[in-house]
Amino acid sequence: MARLAQTAGLTDVQQEILSTVRDFVDKEIIPVATELEHRDEYPQQIVDGLRELGLFGLMIPEEYGGLGESLLTYALCVEEIARGWMSVSGIINTHFIVAYMLKQHGTQEQKEHFLPRMAAGDIRGAFSMSEPGLGSDVSAITSKAVKDGDEYVLNGQKMWLTNGGTSSLVAVLVRSDEGHPEGTAPHKSMTTFLVEKEPGFGEVRPGLTIPGKIDKMGYKGVDTTELIMDGLRIPADRVLGGVTGRGFYQMMDGVEVGRVNVAARGCGVAQRAFELGVQYAQQRHTFGKAIAQHQAIQFKLAEMATKVEAAHAMMVNAARKKDSGERNDLEAGMAKYLASEYCKEVVEDAFRIHGGYGFSKEYEIERLYREAPMLLIGEGTAEIQKMIIGRRLLEEYRFQG
Repeated sequence: MARLAQTAGLTDVQQEILSTVRDFVDKEIIPVATELEHRDEYPQQIVDGLRELGLFGLMIPEEYGGLGESLLTYALCVEEIARGWMSVSGIINTHFIVAYMLKQHGTQEQKEHFLPRMAAGDIRGAFSMSEPGLGSDVSAITSKAVKDGDEYVLNGQKMWLTNGGTSSLVAVLVRSDEGHPEGTAPHKSMTTFLVEKEPGFGEVRPGLTIPGKIDKMGYKGVDTTELIMDGLRIPADRVLGGVTGRGFYQMMDGVEVGRVNVAARGCGVAQRAFELGVQYAQQRHTFGKAIAQHQAIQFKLAEMATKVEAAHAMMVNAARKKDSGERNDLEAGMAKYLASEYCKEVVEDAFRIHGGYGFSKEYEIERLYREAPMLLIGEGTAEIQKMIIGRRLLEEYRFQG
């Protein structure tokens, strides 16, 4: 039997890319992931390896120095990387979303200025929507940009930036009432700014502070931070797309592909949990035989494998729909919702199979058990996905009475 989560219809190039990434994960990530995660250490050597493989430019067009690959190829690479260590997939995900937003919505000057250096990994991207009191209600953003001559002055506090410290380019969503009369819907008076900064913590450019890393239960290694703007001056030519008021739609486009990415991460973590569970079940003996021979454990393995297959299939479908140029918010929402929920369940079942040893930090499943909950929240909670799915279903199945 072939390993789980195979993808039909891949080209020779896609298969070669995935084989290279899988080999890198097995040799360079899995052996060191748990140690680095327990130390909350940024995986610089792994990131340098991904840069050499060209993964920072995987979906950036060839004319800008990238590989020009599809969302499907990228998602399958993310699945492999998350199988090794989910935090590493987060490092490239936010970078990818910013590059995607630039490719889709940036001015020609912005594309030429940023994309070649992003493809080479010389510029690392992060994006910022959330705020301390915001949660899922993006329309409640209070951070604001005010026009002052040829510049905008930004003030406010942002939250939950993946790569906040290590990035050198942040796409920041703020309110911009200039040119939008009072009473304009909130989502029509938001603008995305391309904010360049120095990597690191503290004041990284005048008016912009990255206070430090947020201490988290899991998803360690990658830096998650706040971002504080206090009189931050940004040139008008760093408005994404060159026109204010389009930021919400630009960000939602980025988040839509980000949901495919989170689904891929869920698939990768679930695959690793299954691998650990099925391996341990054949090694651990009780009542005179391997626990894999007990019917109760076989039932768990069967359920786990089925969930891995189902989540993978939905993730692939969502990626292919986006690559075709069609609207995929329904498929992306379903894939993100199912993959994150199934990931949590598969990880918990693998944890149960390990028994008391699953609670020990010596076993890899302990790390996965702390990482899986982040996927339930990232790129929109399960409740937000259900709202998206429900609304789209009502559009498609509108009752004609």
